[in-house]
Amino acid sequence: MTGIRQAAIRATLETLYFSGAHRLARPFLAGMGAILTFHHVRPPRTDAFQPNRHLEVSPGFLDEVIAALRRVGVDIVSIDEAHRRLTEGRRSRRFVVLTFDDGYRDNRTFAWPVLERHQAPFTLYVASAFAEGGGGLWWLMLEEAVARNDRIEVEFAGGGGLFDCSHLRAKTETFGTLYRYLRQCNDQAGLDRAAREIAAAGGVDLAAQCVELCMGWDELSHLAGSPLATIGAHTVNHVILSKVSDTAARREMAASVDRIDEALGVRPRHLAYPVGDPSSAGRREFAIAAELGFRTAVTTRPGVLFAEHADQLTALPRISVNGDFQRLRYLDVLLSGAPTALMSGLEGLRAA
Repeated sequence: MTGIRQAAIRATLETLYFSGAHRLARPFLAGMGAILTFHHVRPPRTDAFQPNRHLEVSPGFLDEVIAALRRVGVDIVSIDEAHRRLTEGRRSRRFVVLTFDDGYRDNRTFAWPVLERHQAPFTLYVASAFAEGGGGLWWLMLEEAVARNDRIEVEFAGGGGLFDCSHLRAKTETFGTLYRYLRQCNDQAGLDRAAREIAAAGGVDLAAQCVELCMGWDELSHLAGSPLATIGAHTVNHVILSKVSDTAARREMAASVDRIDEALGVRPRHLAYPVGDPSSAGRREFAIAAELGFRTAVTTRPGVLFAEHADQLTALPRISVNGDFQRLRYLDVLLSGAPTALMSGLEGLRAA
């Protein structure tokens, strides 16, 4: 996330909060509740170069979030309970679902004690290849490759060459360039191939990184045994589904359910689309998820939940708890629905 964009988002959130506009908007725009997205939960790092910092929050902030929600009378519920409230359509207290993507080990080390202490239900979306140590976390690989080198030489169609990584600004620019290149690959095979080339150039072992960062089946089994936990699917290989064929997309979703069921004895009924933005998951993916029988499937499109989402349960929005904005007042504003209204121009508020 660029500094300019960060500043613009922060200014919007601050303006809405200190003007009180979000409180005025809440009765009209806050809907029934919201699904929150977390990734890493771990103590803050001191590294100057942290391009993926938006994907992590501290255990202390998670604790503050749960306590604050309980303090204002918001129910923290499982994704199954959210599904029930949406489909039954009854009026109820506002609710929040806590979701954690990818299956990082720090979720067990740092998030789990907080969740258990508060007796807070949560959903963990597991990419089965990550649990088996065979996945490629290319966005984290890219951060590590740029962080550990003064320069990286990468050749790719229409560009490439020697990239400067010798100081913070250069690292930031190189990460941005290579990240955009990977995201813009026409298909998943091209993205995977380019990621392997960058990893080799940067001296990063993709498999070793996956094993270091992600929980294995034994660790996941420990969490899955808790009545607080719901295990959801996150595909097998964390592919960007829009970049693969219909057959491959269906296989990634279905096979992840089978593999999790085999390993944990739990058959996931809920799905999170990898990346999950409009360029990664759309109507085709929503339809496949529905055909495969998922009760819900969540995106990363920002928004709160309305009764109308009962008609689009495989295209649910979420609110990302962003590590660059670890302030309770920002979350208060986001849960009001006001920022979504501003972004959408008051159109399509109730569609994912």
